[in-house]
Amino acid sequence: MRHISFGTSGWRGILGESFTFENARIVVKAIADHLKAANEADKGVVISCDARFMGQRFAEEAARVLAGEGVPVYLCERDTPTPTLSHEVLRRKAAGCVNFTASHNPSEYNGVKFSPSWGGPALPTTTDDIERRANELLNTSCYQRLTLEQAKQNGLLSMIDPREHYLMTLEKLVDFEAIKRFGKVALNPLYGAGRGYLDTPLDRIGASFCMINANPDPYFGGNPPEPSEKYLWDFVDLVKNDHDLVLGLATDGDADRFGILDADGSFIEPNYIIALLLDYLVRVRKMEGGAARSVATSHLIDAVAEKHGIRLYETPVGFKYIGELISQDKIVIGGEESAGLSIKGHVPEKDGILACFLVAEMVAREGKTVRELLERLYAEVGRRVTRRDNIRLSPELEKKYAVRMGSLPASVAGSKINEIVTIDGTKILLADGSWLLFRKSGTEPLVRLYCEASTEKRLAELMDAGRSMICH
Repeated sequence: MRHISFGTSGWRGILGESFTFENARIVVKAIADHLKAANEADKGVVISCDARFMGQRFAEEAARVLAGEGVPVYLCERDTPTPTLSHEVLRRKAAGCVNFTASHNPSEYNGVKFSPSWGGPALPTTTDDIERRANELLNTSCYQRLTLEQAKQNGLLSMIDPREHYLMTLEKLVDFEAIKRFGKVALNPLYGAGRGYLDTPLDRIGASFCMINANPDPYFGGNPPEPSEKYLWDFVDLVKNDHDLVLGLATDGDADRFGILDADGSFIEPNYIIALLLDYLVRVRKMEGGAARSVATSHLIDAVAEKHGIRLYETPVGFKYIGELISQDKIVIGGEESAGLSIKGHVPEKDGILACFLVAEMVAREGKTVRELLERLYAEVGRRVTRRDNIRLSPELEKKYAVRMGSLPASVAGSKINEIVTIDGTKILLADGSWLLFRKSGTEPLVRLYCEASTEKRLAELMDAGRSMICH
C-alpha cells in the first residue's frame, strides 16, 4: 500500500492507482478522528467535489463514512467551487469541509482537500495529524459506514446547494453594474465547477457575455483544466476574433484559480494581475491593510506596496499561509503566481471567480485595457518580467542538488548576491534587483526555477544561469 502524503493542497493521486475508494475512505476516517480529538465533530462537515469522474460518488462515500462515525454532514447536490465551500464552512460555522478535487491537475487525478473551521486550506499541523492517522489506518478497514438513507433517517445527512449564499456575498464584493456598462465579456469555466457561477451574476443583471466549455466533461476537453496560456488556445481564438469582446475570464477545474485574456486575446500573467488589483483596491477602492505574496510570486507586488506605503508579507508557497493573513484581517489582497488570490473581507481561500470579476470591474471603472493599466503601473514603479521553468533531475543531478544549493557562488549572471531567502526553497536576491528561486518538488525528480528581472533579455540570462547552476 502506498504511503498517503498531504501536499500543499491535500492528498492527490491517480484514479484507480493510489486514489481509490478504499484509500479515500481511510483518509475521511482519519479526518473524522482528527475532528473528534479536537472536540469539533458535532459542528458538522461540508462535503463536495469538482467535476471529475466519479467525484459525486467519492463525496457520497465520504458522507457515509462521516455519518458512520456520528459526524453530521452537509452534502452538496452537485460539483462546487472550492471558494464556495470555504464560504459555506464559515456561514454554517461548520467543523470544516472535505472536498474531492485535484484542481488544475489532469483528468486522471483526483484528491482530497480538507479545510478546517477557519475556512482556509489546512495548515501543516492539521494535515500532519490527518496524514499520520491515515497511514496508521491503512489496511485496517476500521471505518463504519451508513447508507445515505440511514444517515438521513438518523439526522446526520443534509443535502445542500451553497451557490446562492456565495453569490449573494459576491454581489457585495463586486461592482457588477460597472461590468454591465463596460461591454461584452467571454467566460470559460473549462468544463469545471465554475459553471453556473461565472455566468449567473452577469445573466441576472442583463450583462452581455458569451461562454464556452460550459458543459460538464470529466476529461476537461482532453487537457488539464488549467487556465494558463498553454490550455486556453480556443479561448484566445474566440476573444481575438470577436471584436465585440472586451475581456476573457477563465477558471480552473474547481474555480479557485483564474486566467485573464485582454481585449486583443493576449494572456496576462497572474503575477501582474495580483499587482494591478492591489493598486486598484488601495488607490480606487481605498481599502486599507497590507499585501501578501508567496516567495515564488513577483516583486511587482512589493513595488506597489512600497508605492502605497503598506506592509508586504512574504510567505512559503501554499495559499494556507496567505489565507491565515486574510482571516486575521491583515491584508488587502494576497496572491500566488499560480493564479490564486483572495481579498480582505472574503474567504481565506483562493477564489478564481472573484478574481475574474474584480479584473472586469477594474478594467470597467478605469476605462483602460489590462495591458494599458499594466504599462501605466510599470511607468510608476518599474518594469518586472517573470518566468517559471521545470528542470528534470537525473538520479546523479538529484544527489548533487542539496550540495549545490549549499555552496552558492558570490554572484549569478554577473550580479552580486545580496541575500538568500530559505523560507521555501532557495531564493537568491541579486544586487540589480533581479532574483532566482529554486524549489525542489516533493513528489517528482524536478526543480522548479522561478526568475524575475526588469527586461526580457536579463530574464533570459537569469534562466540560463539558473539551469546551469543545476545541470552542470
